[in-house]
Amino acid sequence: MALNFYNTASRKREPFTTQDGSNLVRMYCCGPTVYHFAHIGNLRTYIFEDFLVRTLKYYGYEVNHIVNITDVGHLTSDADSGDDKMEKGAAREGKTVWEIADFYKDAFMADWHRLNIQEPTRWTRATDHIKEQIELVKTLEEKGFTYRTSDGIYFDSLKFPRYADFARLDVENLRSGSRIDMGEKRAATDFALWKFSPTDKKRAMEWDSPWGIGFPGWHIECSAMAMKYNGPTLDIHCGGTDHIRVHHTNEIAQSECATGKPFARFWMHGEFLRTASEEKLEDGTTEQKFGKMSKSSGEFLTVSLLVDRGFNPLDYRYFALGSHYRNYLNFTWEALEGAREANKSLHKKTDALIGKATAITSEKALKFQTDFKDAIGDDLNMPRALGILNTMLKSDIDDGEKAALVLDMDKIFGLKLDEPREDFAKKQDGVDVAKIESLIAERKAARDSKNWAESDRIRDELAAMNVVIKDSKEGTTWSLK
Repeated sequence: MALNFYNTASRKREPFTTQDGSNLVRMYCCGPTVYHFAHIGNLRTYIFEDFLVRTLKYYGYEVNHIVNITDVGHLTSDADSGDDKMEKGAAREGKTVWEIADFYKDAFMADWHRLNIQEPTRWTRATDHIKEQIELVKTLEEKGFTYRTSDGIYFDSLKFPRYADFARLDVENLRSGSRIDMGEKRAATDFALWKFSPTDKKRAMEWDSPWGIGFPGWHIECSAMAMKYNGPTLDIHCGGTDHIRVHHTNEIAQSECATGKPFARFWMHGEFLRTASEEKLEDGTTEQKFGKMSKSSGEFLTVSLLVDRGFNPLDYRYFALGSHYRNYLNFTWEALEGAREANKSLHKKTDALIGKATAITSEKALKFQTDFKDAIGDDLNMPRALGILNTMLKSDIDDGEKAALVLDMDKIFGLKLDEPREDFAKKQDGVDVAKIESLIAERKAARDSKNWAESDRIRDELAAMNVVIKDSKEGTTWSLK
């Protein structure tokens, strides 16, 4: 089967090819805004993108995979208003924005590695590419696509007739019924390319520009960095479905107006992870409802919390395999427990095959391999691919071929099936979890008794173990660097 992906731009599945027919895939993925911990809903998107990269490589492609780190300019409102999320994080914790960015970047990387997500070709930080962002805004200005207000340089969306096409927006109704605080914007769909710093105070992150001291809008960073490292046209651009309506629509507008070329040939988006809540009905009974996990609500689940509850992070990766990336995935602790037991059961079968791999030569084994390749090539149908693995393990092919097929299929699954599963309550990545929890408890006791010297000593001991701890009103959580 040819490699087929669902393209958000066309709303249909299409055979995948690169723009120049080579085996190099130019791919860009929207990364985290590092003002808080990533929640497991965010991380579901990165797991889907990891399946995508692994599948492309399985099909023989080389992938120039770029992931950005947003450490400036992402405002709390898509309407170009509100606080910069980095400054909000700094105020919340009494740290500098640079300390916040470094801390949460490191925490994100730790989660990334614990979920066995492959490293991208390049991580790109927005604050390292201010020059490129300014140059892109200058290009748009020179071509007549911008206008100036008292608070920034804005993109004039009315000058891009195809603005509404990607997200299928009803722009006329949006304009007439807009609840957006327009300020000096000419249209509801216009957006900031460069924001001016307030005149009455100094921002923590600001730069000089041809238009004055300020900082870039959120959207401009992705276009600037994507095109710097992958050229004017990407083969694949990825993100979550929440990016479609505003962020990716704006990326397309500014990029294509600057270059006159298509910005991306394939757009692929992962659907939300949803969590359950109880809703009281009129008759006094309750009903379980599922909704998107969000940092803004202040209630979200992290990888460290899963570990605290006794789960291996790869149990969550297995859980993500159970639903297609374009479908909602409903999270409950019971469902995750089911995934953990299924993962344990899988390991009971695959652990016994470690070291036994031989060549894959029999007709039946080759058929399993072909069916597996067809499944992952069918828009990343991971539930079907997982079913093929389980059927293969129950088959009567010899153990050598089973072992080889396990290794082959785990190139995609990334479940570390070449390693025996260990009791995660005792050990994680070579770290004694029980000892970590004991030290954290000792530190809490020291803090409760105001023994700050002992508290600091324990923090240093944990740091020497590459353990990052985070204190909040809910308690202390930890992650590995």
